[in-house]
Amino acid sequence: MSVADTNWSEDLARYLYETGEDSFYTMKYFETIDSTNEGIKRAAAEGASEGLVYVGEEQTAGKGRLGRKWVSPAGEASYFSFLLRPKFSAEHVAPLTLVMGLSVAEAVQETVMLPVEIKWPNDIVIHGKKICGILTEAGLGSNGLMDYVVIGIGINVNNKSFDPSIADRATSLKLEWGGRDVSRALVTAASLKYFHRNYVKYCETEDLSGLIKDYNYLLASRDKQVRIEDPKGPYTAISRGIDKDGSLIVDLPDGTERKIATGEVSVRGIYGYV
Repeated sequence: MSVADTNWSEDLARYLYETGEDSFYTMKYFETIDSTNEGIKRAAAEGASEGLVYVGEEQTAGKGRLGRKWVSPAGEASYFSFLLRPKFSAEHVAPLTLVMGLSVAEAVQETVMLPVEIKWPNDIVIHGKKICGILTEAGLGSNGLMDYVVIGIGINVNNKSFDPSIADRATSLKLEWGGRDVSRALVTAASLKYFHRNYVKYCETEDLSGLIKDYNYLLASRDKQVRIEDPKGPYTAISRGIDKDGSLIVDLPDGTERKIATGEVSVRGIYGYV
């Protein structure tokens, strides 16, 4: 653990208190946990309240999207998940991942002032390399509304190196900040703070209409050519930003507009990762 992070869970609790976010979030810290997402899901099943946050120094069974393993060593990154109890239907859950992505990007801007961007829908990148993974899971209640939503985040904060299989597309705040240590507590607290603010806006309309401007400002591909990896056949288009449902709006070569829903296809930049 770096010198800057010696008592980082205590610092995180203090930052949440100083920003008033302790009125929404209740934090529990674990030296070791199988998965912060799995831990929160267990707590949700036992009736835990919205705002519960699990922070893990190390995850023994961390996971990413599509069941991929998320390597989670101690002492470098920030791994945390939190519980939501939204009063809306399942169709409004997916855009919360974009809300979280925007919030992490805003937190990075505030804490280290690096040139952060969002690769649609929710990858956070600096100089074309990814620094953050987000996994959203949900459970439906008997009334047709959501029983719970769990959002899990892994931010590469003080990582010094990566497995060769991902080294060409992964980076950390430390590496991008000239090798200086970054406070995990500060980045995590800022991410939670911005999410709460953005979540309140989202719940007012149950869509991204109040956040589109902020999101599109940070969208790496906006007004750039992208390659759409559609199972029916890849094609190129110009990315124009998201709509209120989180779909990516693109202009096709023939001048028509198309909306791409999250999870339908992969979008890649023509000349790079984004």
